[in-house]
Amino acid sequence: MMQTRNRAGRTTAAIAVVVGSMLLGACSVHQELLAPQNPGVIDPGAVANTAAADALYVGALGRWKSSMNGGGNNTEALWNWEALFTDELQSGDTFSQRNDADSRNLQTNDGVLTPIYQAAQQARGRARDAINGLLAYDKSALGVQHVGEMYLMMGYIEMELGESFCNGIPLGETVNGVPQYTQPLTDADVFKTALARFDTALTYLTASDAATVTLKQATLIARGRVKVDLGDFQGAAAEVASVPTSAQYNFDYSQTTFDNEWWIMGASVKRYTAGDSVNIAGRIFNAIPFARLNDPRVKAVNSGKPGEDNTTIFIDVQNWGRDDPIPALSGIDARLVEAEAQLNLKTDAGRANMLTILNTLRTNQQTLGIFKPATLAPLAPSAPFADSAATSLFFREKALWQFERGYRMGDLRRLVRQYGRTQDQVFPTGNFTRNGTPSGTYGTQVAFPVVDAELNNPNFHGCLDTKA
Repeated sequence: MMQTRNRAGRTTAAIAVVVGSMLLGACSVHQELLAPQNPGVIDPGAVANTAAADALYVGALGRWKSSMNGGGNNTEALWNWEALFTDELQSGDTFSQRNDADSRNLQTNDGVLTPIYQAAQQARGRARDAINGLLAYDKSALGVQHVGEMYLMMGYIEMELGESFCNGIPLGETVNGVPQYTQPLTDADVFKTALARFDTALTYLTASDAATVTLKQATLIARGRVKVDLGDFQGAAAEVASVPTSAQYNFDYSQTTFDNEWWIMGASVKRYTAGDSVNIAGRIFNAIPFARLNDPRVKAVNSGKPGEDNTTIFIDVQNWGRDDPIPALSGIDARLVEAEAQLNLKTDAGRANMLTILNTLRTNQQTLGIFKPATLAPLAPSAPFADSAATSLFFREKALWQFERGYRMGDLRRLVRQYGRTQDQVFPTGNFTRNGTPSGTYGTQVAFPVVDAELNNPNFHGCLDTKA
């Protein structure tokens, strides 16, 4: 607005000069009309205030949501790509990149994975900018709360990067416009970095108002999740013990900002269809048949119409409407952390306690955003209930509760890394179908490669390794 007013003011002055020159003949019309009308320089004082700091905070939140579940522009983000890489979704699209992700055959120069990686890393930077602005210019209780939320945001994104990308992720930042390059980190070190962010978040989230309590609960859930990633199952359970099952930290959407990408890639454009355990080439091993399971936690509806490729039958996932909120962190997730801690006691009592937690979730109606799946009958596994069977049961239940919420890829990698299974016992395996036609087999990748764009970092020379 200031720039518009300046431009208008100078234009008025120019008119006055023209009139004056006609009357007095004393000024140069050409010099006045050709002079710069708007230098386009923003006074630093214009952004060094509370309003500007709060604007940085709001903008960073938008970047967080768009880096996880799309910016509403028919372009994937991290959650979406994870779902396609695992068994949650299948491609109904003609784009080679989506089919490559679906078949676990991604390249380091992939044209969709590259902006996904960049968006996540850039969102980290936006959170840092907001933190710096808030600490400098907003000392209010709300400003303190917002700083805590920004540290939650940074840690969450770093946790997601560690869960989905190969070992060797740099976590650089830009300081005063100058890139600060880091050495590539193992996923374990990325998780430790995320945990430190959550620790810092909690130092700012000490107030007792409802909004701060919600953020503190979300941070505790995230701490539990990242401790599970690090294999500290009992420590993870202790983190979430105080979190109620009803707790939710939602990503919200609207037509005035952007729609959630699940609706765009699903109902709107039909690029993604619900995952299944079969295709026209035969069985897909290890895949949960989300499309045909008829489980109320995944509302999959056969549209009877083809997908975007005009061949694949489009199975529409209707958990989330166009602008429905989706919980990035939920009290349901807290209970699943506790159930996994019981599983890892590797005792009959532990497995029985795990089953009790799972059945409590099933037999009481839960809420995910505004989605309320119907209750389910309790599980009654047949004896003997060995560790392997209990593990398979747990991760199946976990997949259904956390469908399309950015958990599945990290969990499949953990089944390899922490539970000793091979990738061909965990990830979708078998014959792959591309655009309705059998087309080779699924690949063996278990992680996204860090993309070639990161080679601008002189310390980065590719993944340290591509293990789970």
